[in-house]
Amino acid sequence: MQIFTQKEALIQFLEKEKIEKKTVGLVPTMGALHKGHLSLVEMALKNNDVVVVSIFVNPTQFDNKKDLAKYPKTFEKDVEILGNLSNNIIIFAPSVEDIYDNNVTSETFDFDGLEHEMEGKFRSGHFDGVGTIVKKLFLIVAPKNAYFGEKDFQQLQIIKKMVAKNKLPVTITGCPISREESGLAMSSRNERLPKETRNEASFIYETIIKAKEKFGTESALDTINWIEKQFDSKANFKLEYAEIANEETLKPIKSKKENERYRLFIAVYAGDIRLIDNVALN
Repeated sequence: MQIFTQKEALIQFLEKEKIEKKTVGLVPTMGALHKGHLSLVEMALKNNDVVVVSIFVNPTQFDNKKDLAKYPKTFEKDVEILGNLSNNIIIFAPSVEDIYDNNVTSETFDFDGLEHEMEGKFRSGHFDGVGTIVKKLFLIVAPKNAYFGEKDFQQLQIIKKMVAKNKLPVTITGCPISREESGLAMSSRNERLPKETRNEASFIYETIIKAKEKFGTESALDTINWIEKQFDSKANFKLEYAEIANEETLKPIKSKKENERYRLFIAVYAGDIRLIDNVALN
């Protein structure tokens, strides 16, 4: 397993691999790896000759500086975890200066309105930061395939939109959400949850599964109202939003239509730790 900390060295290495007609897969991460990340890496290993896993906490996608400062950094453990998975993984762990050339600013993107829904309403500039780092990684690694988790479903749709609008030659694959035994969607932020709160967080998954059942017979508005009432009785969890949206446009729906796919999105605060989840409804 090789570790690169500078983009130019990685570019030179990958150019040699591509001369040999090897396919390159990319799994972008911010480190603090868990089984959810590993499921993406495993899929990449099955479908590519060379797999690059980037470990980079991207400052431009954090609208909250405290959240950036507290984001877990476990590089040595991450290297060990990836090494136990495969020796054929290339780790790219650049500095902020190397990635941004000492100009830490976001590019401004137009994602055809996808960026204004849900997370975009609560995290100013977040998706410009996401688009900026993912585009930079695509230009550096030039992968044939890239893998993202469906836990960040809005992010997944936005990256697909960016690839299409910029005509980037990379295939985006969304991978199913990995969950803890409690049903809680796996996230690096989960490590910051107190043990009691982490156990109680099974309530989030239980609620969205029951909401999925309700959506089969009730309206979107009634389903959302029911979710909000469930959280009213939970002192340790504050619901930021719950929305039922069209999977393609991400716009909230007022009524169901045939041949449209819907998804429930939810964002919850457990103390100062923000958790998101989603589930396909049909």
